[in-house]
Amino acid sequence: MQLREPANLVSPRAIRMWTVQGVIVSLVVGLAQVFWWFVDDAPERTPHYVVAATWLVLGIAYVLAMPRWRYRVHRWEATPHAIYTQTGWFNQERRIAPLSRVQTVDLKRGPVAQLFRLASVTVTTASAAGPLEIVGLDLEVARQLVESLTTAAVAEKGDAT
Repeated sequence: MQLREPANLVSPRAIRMWTVQGVIVSLVVGLAQVFWWFVDDAPERTPHYVVAATWLVLGIAYVLAMPRWRYRVHRWEATPHAIYTQTGWFNQERRIAPLSRVQTVDLKRGPVAQLFRLASVTVTTASAAGPLEIVGLDLEVARQLVESLTTAAVAEKGDAT
C-alpha cells in the first residue's frame, strides 16, 4: 500500500455545511464579545472596539475561506483492501487503514449535516492513531460506504487487532 492522495472528494454540499458551522462559531464568539461589553464597567471602550474589529475580520475570513479550503483537501477512497482518507484544512493528514484492521464502521449525522442531507463515516481500527473520519458525504454515498466497508471487513481473514 502506498500513501497517496485518495481519489474521491466529499459532497460539494459540504461547503455549505462547513459555512453554516463557521457562521455558528462566529456568532458564539460574537455573543461572547457582547457579553464582555456589558459586564466590563471600565470607562475605556477601545479594547472592545479593537477586539470586535479584529474578530469581525477574522470571522469573515474564516467563514469565507475555511469551507472551500477544506473541500479541496478532504478526500477519501475505499479499495478492496484499504480505506484511504485525507482530512484537515490547516493541519492536513493522510491515512490508510487496511480492512483487516477495521473494527467498527459508523454513520453519524449532526443537525447541520441533516439539513444538507450529509453524513460522516467513522472507521475505527486497531490503531493507536484513532479512527478515520470522512465528513461531508452525501447521505446515500455514506450509507453505501458503511455497507461495503462492513461487508469487506467481515470477509477479511484478519482479526482486526
